[in-house]
Amino acid sequence: MKFVKMHGCGNDYVYVNCFEEKIDDPAALSIKVSDRHKGIGSDGLILVKPSDCADAEMDIYNADGSQAKMCGNGIRCVAKFVYDFGIAKKEQLKIDTQSGVKTLDLTIKNGKVSTVRVNMGGAELTAVKVPVIADTEQAIDAPILVDGKEYRYTAVSMGNPHAIVFMDDVTGLQIEEIGPKFENHPAFPDRVNTEFIKVLSEDTIQMRVWERGSGETMACGTGACAAAVASILNNKVKAGVPITVKLLGGDLTIEWDRERNIVYMTGPAETAFIGEY
Repeated sequence: MKFVKMHGCGNDYVYVNCFEEKIDDPAALSIKVSDRHKGIGSDGLILVKPSDCADAEMDIYNADGSQAKMCGNGIRCVAKFVYDFGIAKKEQLKIDTQSGVKTLDLTIKNGKVSTVRVNMGGAELTAVKVPVIADTEQAIDAPILVDGKEYRYTAVSMGNPHAIVFMDDVTGLQIEEIGPKFENHPAFPDRVNTEFIKVLSEDTIQMRVWERGSGETMACGTGACAAAVASILNNKVKAGVPITVKLLGGDLTIEWDRERNIVYMTGPAETAFIGEY
C-alpha cells in the first residue's frame, strides 16, 4: 500500500489514495499504521476517495479504529493531497465528509499547496445535537462534575462533539489524567473531544486538546473552531475579529461569522514523507 504521511500543525495522519488503492478493513489498518513504535506513527488514517458530489471524499479513522465525521487539520491536508498529486488542479476545492461537503480555498507556492482556508460550516450549539445530556437547550458555561471536581464547560459541535473548558494554566495540565475522564463522561453519549483553553489576549487563545479515540494531539482543527466559538460566546475574546489559536504544533486562525453562523479556519498543510506499507 502506497501512502503519504501529512500533518497540519503536527496533527498527523496517514493518507491513502483510494482512487488507486482498495482498503478492505480501514478500522483495523488505522490501528496498525497509527502505532508509533510498530507502525508508521500517526493520529489516524484518512482515505481520499472518489466522490459523486465533490472533487474527493475523505474517510477518517482515529488511532483506535473508531470513525470520525470531520477533521479540520485533516481536510486541509486532503486538499493539498488532491492538488499536489494532480487529482484536481483547482485553487478552490470541494471535499465531501461525513459532516457534509466543505469548500476550501488554497494558497499555492512553488506549485504546491502551502495554506488552506476552509469553510467549516456552522457551529452547532443545541445540546441534543452536539450531543450532550444537559438541563438546558444549550450548554454554555455549564457546570459538570468530573472525577469529583466541578468544571464549567461549553458544548459545541463542528461535526464532532467538543467540550471547551477555560482555565488559568494549560501548560502544567495533567491532560493524560483528566482527558479520558471527560472523553468517557456519561454526559457525552458519543464521547467527546475536550479543549482546555487559556485566554492570552482579546484575539489570542492557547489550547491543548484531548481527542476521543486518539488522546492528546498536537492540534485539532474542529477543536480550534469550537474553542474560538466558545471564547466568543463566553465573552473571553473580541467578537468579529480573527482569533489566533495557539496549539502545541502551531497556530490556526479562526473567524466566526456569527450572523450567518459560518466558521472559517485557515492554517498550513504539509507533507512529511511518501512511502509504502
